[in-house]
Amino acid sequence: MAARRGCIAVAAVLVALLCRAEAAVKELKVGYYAETCPEAEGIVREVMARARAREARSVASVMRLQFHDCFVNGCDGSVLMDATPTMLGEKDALSNINSLRSFEVVDEIKDALEERCPGVVSCADIVIMAARDAVVLTGGPNWEVRLGREDSLTASQEDSDSIMPSPRANASALIRLFAGLNLSVTDLVALSGSHSIGEARCFSIVFRLYNQSGSGRPDPNMDATYRRALDALCPRGGDEEVTGGMDATPRAFDNQYFKDLVALRGFLNSDQTLFSDNASTRRVVKRFSKHQDVFFRAFVEGMIKMGELQNPRKGEIRRNCRVANGSPPTTPKEVAAYRVMDF
Repeated sequence: MAARRGCIAVAAVLVALLCRAEAAVKELKVGYYAETCPEAEGIVREVMARARAREARSVASVMRLQFHDCFVNGCDGSVLMDATPTMLGEKDALSNINSLRSFEVVDEIKDALEERCPGVVSCADIVIMAARDAVVLTGGPNWEVRLGREDSLTASQEDSDSIMPSPRANASALIRLFAGLNLSVTDLVALSGSHSIGEARCFSIVFRLYNQSGSGRPDPNMDATYRRALDALCPRGGDEEVTGGMDATPRAFDNQYFKDLVALRGFLNSDQTLFSDNASTRRVVKRFSKHQDVFFRAFVEGMIKMGELQNPRKGEIRRNCRVANGSPPTTPKEVAAYRVMDF
């Protein structure tokens, strides 16, 4: 039932996007900031490189933001917004709370861009550039990003709850979700390869280890040696905030993720199901596990297609990625600036 509600919600969002696209969606293009902020892409990559040097996991966390942003009403930076007394933020949605992280990296990028080119580069575009750079900095493919998005004026926790999949999702539910966003089975499997880098919490897998589908037993689609390693990492009743790599090489963007799925060593249920539970996704997983270059090309194509999802509502270029312009200040730096403004 939850999967069906999610598909209905995705369909409704897609219809709204298509119906209003002609009038409201901005044209995206490569080199959008060439004249207004020519150093923008270099600044983003420089900050991402510093973030990775501080904490290797952080760039994967930033890359995830593109998925959680674009899937909910288009790529509009809404996932970055903090909740307010009158708005429930997407950060606290079921699939995001205590899971999405590294928002401070986006803040650091935004601060650097505002210092160089104030009021020019949108937070939505920052997410797109930073996601690409997360891949490049960990050994994956490079590509040109189409830019020119505006930032939303609000966020919707309700829409995020309705649309974003659970780590328990199966292949059939994921195929329907992606189809509702005009993304193919190949796009689904390729974009799931984003889990080539980064970590996930024990919270997301304890049911696989101890009570798959309410059986009181572990997921049968799991290599026995791998399951014992996960049992040690995530013991029954243990700390569910402990994290583990989503593949055997969590700091390198490669096709090891797909090799692990074939070997029944997928960390998340929503990953392993792509090999174990559906013939159409299994064929793509096998192909990517054998041909890294094929995976890379499909991943780039999927990221570009996902980045084309837009919010047709009028937006703005936020000065602070966490709040709409004109909102009360939230950080000490903003408070100080706010106090000296001449009203």
